[in-house]
Amino acid sequence: MNQGKIAASAFALGAAVMYFGDPHRGKRRRILLRDQAGKTWHKATALSEQAQRDLFNRAEGALSEFTGQFEDRHAEADILIDRVRSQIGREVSHPHGIEVGIEDGKVVLKGLILQDEVDRLLSVIRSVPGVDGVVNRLSIRAEAGNLAGLQGGVARKSRSELMQQNWTPALRMAAGTLGGVLLWHGARRSGAAKAVSNLAGTALLARAVFNREFRDIVGIGESARVVEIDKTIHIHAPIEEVFAVLVNYRAFPQFMTHLKEARDLGYGKTHWVVDGPAGIPISFDAERTNYIPNKMLAWKSVPGSGLPNEGVVRFDQDEAGGTRVSIRLLYKPPGGVIGHQIASLFSADAKHHLEDDLVRVKSLIELGHTRAHGIQVNRVDLTPKPIPVA
Repeated sequence: MNQGKIAASAFALGAAVMYFGDPHRGKRRRILLRDQAGKTWHKATALSEQAQRDLFNRAEGALSEFTGQFEDRHAEADILIDRVRSQIGREVSHPHGIEVGIEDGKVVLKGLILQDEVDRLLSVIRSVPGVDGVVNRLSIRAEAGNLAGLQGGVARKSRSELMQQNWTPALRMAAGTLGGVLLWHGARRSGAAKAVSNLAGTALLARAVFNREFRDIVGIGESARVVEIDKTIHIHAPIEEVFAVLVNYRAFPQFMTHLKEARDLGYGKTHWVVDGPAGIPISFDAERTNYIPNKMLAWKSVPGSGLPNEGVVRFDQDEAGGTRVSIRLLYKPPGGVIGHQIASLFSADAKHHLEDDLVRVKSLIELGHTRAHGIQVNRVDLTPKPIPVA
């Protein structure tokens, strides 16, 4: 090990000791880390059990399909038609426009179909157990035009299992195992072989763990999906009172410890500065997308923001006469899903920040005060709320 690695390891170890050994917050951080480790172990165990069941079901299905090749050569006509119809529903956008019949032991297809779906459909039908041949009497059209049988419908896209958004448990387990093997192989190599093994192993392991597409995992591209957070809290106060506090965004930095600045830009737009990874501030502008007094408020960050996000807050009266506040937040964190998960290990992600601040909101409304920034914050001292501008 060279001097650089020794120094980096020593620095990381020292930082970890300081973080978890802090006399004021260290105990809470250690408990959170223990809970995260337990949760991770539980998920890994559940995934292993699911993968075993998945593999067993696949093996059983493959055996049935293999034996069916011999047993179903003379399947009853009604059974064969049902099998063919099932495949048609998966492969074409207008399955209701296709008729299925049996003539001389062969499947006969009639009706309307789009040209780009013909070859795929015929190939799939020929592979159905019990099908000895296919008679194509379909009326093929390049475009739907005004034909009633080709209106509406949903285009079917055939994607391999590897290209699916959500992988099956068996595939995730296989990918994770292969990723671990590649990382082990990379640790024993050097040069280009080491880099390639480590990169491929890390990618496969991350894909298996998070079960998200690679663009989501690293947060690259405009089409990358965001992290979704849903929270609900019950506050023992009338809706009008709760809404008045949560619409007063200029006062948020006074009692929300993870929010540095909230400034009105006029015409429904606002400027925000929040805590980012390692406490680095991130700023973004947002615009109001919906505003119904005592019912709902919604926003969305403007294009090009440092933290793309959108959200909605709904207010409903609960059974006890108080207010149920439901928050749905969608955001694309720096570093994608990996960045979000790393931050969550240290309780520095948006979910933990939101939970902390909602506790303060509840205390502020129900008790009239809360603690933030090491001091007591009284509701009567908060900055007056702005007047909404259309």
